[in-house]
Amino acid sequence: MTKTISFIGTGKMATALISFIYKNRLAKEIIASDHKEENLKKIKSKYNIKTTLSNKEAVKNSDIVFICVKPQNIDEVLNEIKNEIKNQLVVSIAAGITTRHIESILKKARVVRVMPNINCLVGEMAAGFSKGKYATKHDVDEVSNLLNASGIAFQVEEVLIDSVSVISGCGPAFLAYFMKHIADAGIKKGLKKEVAYKLAAKTMLGTGKLLLEMNLSPDELIEMVASKKGVTIEGLKVLDKRKLKNVLSEMFDAALKRGKELGK
Repeated sequence: MTKTISFIGTGKMATALISFIYKNRLAKEIIASDHKEENLKKIKSKYNIKTTLSNKEAVKNSDIVFICVKPQNIDEVLNEIKNEIKNQLVVSIAAGITTRHIESILKKARVVRVMPNINCLVGEMAAGFSKGKYATKHDVDEVSNLLNASGIAFQVEEVLIDSVSVISGCGPAFLAYFMKHIADAGIKKGLKKEVAYKLAAKTMLGTGKLLLEMNLSPDELIEMVASKKGVTIEGLKVLDKRKLKNVLSEMFDAALKRGKELGK
């Protein structure tokens, strides 16, 4: 890619995106802006990129602008840069903020809304994205290629983007929570913490790889592992008895509701 990409905001997700774009040389140049000088010094120490305290400067000198600020701060940022947006592609990762809302401030800007996840740090991102009213097919292809360079990305209708956010955006934390407590149960029975955590993490990694590479459904994999009258089936019976699927559904709905609240 021969484009200059700017990032407004250098939080955890922005830093993760900068990391994979920088390491894979997916941009001619990267510019990061933030209102906190210490954040810029931190990212500058890791990557040889340009940094600036001026959002306007970052936008003016770029082809693609990633908006990576908190939803509650996005209007302030959009109003600050609106006069600098000429023909740049605007990519927003702000949860709950619609492309229509961004377009209403940036006036016919080409906008793509992206829900990435932190796993891009290791080249295993699972992302979803939606195009705004004025984004072109070329814009969609450009964002798709960029995201797929660090994992997989799917274009979805914008009404579904919050659901993508819960599955892939929140997913790493939810799965890590599940992994932690399985490992902790093993620790209570005598396993060393390092051993239990690494076994659980590797099992999670391998499970995902198995599902994808063998094109298995979750039910098919469960059937492969859980033989009748075996060990696994006894554990699954407890999950069914405690109605874990209902708990997970409530978890999903709570996160989804919060995502929509952030957009109001």
